[in-house]
Amino acid sequence: MTALRMLLLTLGAILMVIPFLWMVSTAFKTPPELNIYPPSFIPQQFNFDNFVAVFETAPFHLYFFNSLRMAVFSALAIVFTSVIAGYIFAKFRYYGLAFIFSLLLATAIVPFEIYMIPLYLQMQSLDLLNKFSGLVLPYLVMSFGIFFMRQNVIQQIPDEILESARVDGASEWRIFFQLVVPLLVAPMSALGIFAFIEAWNAFVWPLLVVGDKSLFTMELGLAMFQSSFSIDMTVMSAGSVISVIPILIVFIFLRRHIIQSISMTGSK
Repeated sequence: MTALRMLLLTLGAILMVIPFLWMVSTAFKTPPELNIYPPSFIPQQFNFDNFVAVFETAPFHLYFFNSLRMAVFSALAIVFTSVIAGYIFAKFRYYGLAFIFSLLLATAIVPFEIYMIPLYLQMQSLDLLNKFSGLVLPYLVMSFGIFFMRQNVIQQIPDEILESARVDGASEWRIFFQLVVPLLVAPMSALGIFAFIEAWNAFVWPLLVVGDKSLFTMELGLAMFQSSFSIDMTVMSAGSVISVIPILIVFIFLRRHIIQSISMTGSK
């Protein structure tokens, strides 16, 4: 049974990795090589001109910086707000707090397409269109992050530890930063990666609120390779490879915390 489970997991991992490897392979191919049948997985001749063409077609260094700035700012804000809100919802008892948490949790199941237009009208009324603040504002709070920190992590911290700190005269902010936060390094890292990926892959919202090309993100920049009649797959694949690099770097450096967070979630 164990061998069968390992075989199924291995096959699933291979199926998930193949599209990524095919994208990397396409990034090094020439346009004529894409029309060869049967298609070749390994490029016959590695073509590095596609990566040069990415930056010659558009200022992708600026798009890369915009995406990185948005993703980092969003990840830090979501981790901060999720930990504070999760701590309040888990360890404080006030009238109506449970209702507020339920209302907040209900927003997680509402598709973005439902409130996309009202959110756009709000940004318009606040004069935040074509501004970085309007681009990143909807990505400062994540309802799933609050639920994740409250349900799976903070509630596992014994109340006796917090009460003993209060008896010793510690303030709530000192308890939070010196006692609670150090216990949440692993889940905070996992949540930070989720938030980073969500902001980095954002496409519809930047497409709505950003018209100035100087504020374009990587996802909007990659869409420039698609015209009404054709798609330059080789250059687009090269740009996609560049776009994936920051996510891989973040995952490589924080993967230990992700695994630790998952194991903590399944334990009492």
